[in-house]
Amino acid sequence: MKINITEDAKDYLLKKDIDGKHIFLALDDGSSKFSKLGGSCAIGNKFQLVISSVPDQAYTDTIENDADLNLTTGKEEVNYLGNGLKLDYKMGLLKLSDDSSILDGAVTVQNYEPTDAQTKDELAKDMKDIGNKIC
Repeated sequence: MKINITEDAKDYLLKKDIDGKHIFLALDDGSSKFSKLGGSCAIGNKFQLVISSVPDQAYTDTIENDADLNLTTGKEEVNYLGNGLKLDYKMGLLKLSDDSSILDGAVTVQNYEPTDAQTKDELAKDMKDIGNKIC
């Protein structure tokens, strides 16, 4: 799998202290351990970039990129990603697209360290609170 990361997107990401870190392209629809969103309106059309100092066993599929980032994704995410992947940054937003269309016009970026893990109850409460605001 390969993605074109535009210069604008690369410049934006470099400001996020990504040097030498692992970056996971993860779903943000409630199906990944990094996601706080949930609900039918978000399934398969919300993504996030998760920055971590350690690899994650669920995100081992390498995404070749022209920005020389250590970018990987997971098996679930691959189902939603097509040919011609592109990450761009315009008007303050990261946009993920492929040959078919825009996949997410507002990709979020978050830092994650294993010590930040929430309990399942805390995550469920956060998902419900945010879900009530977006769906």
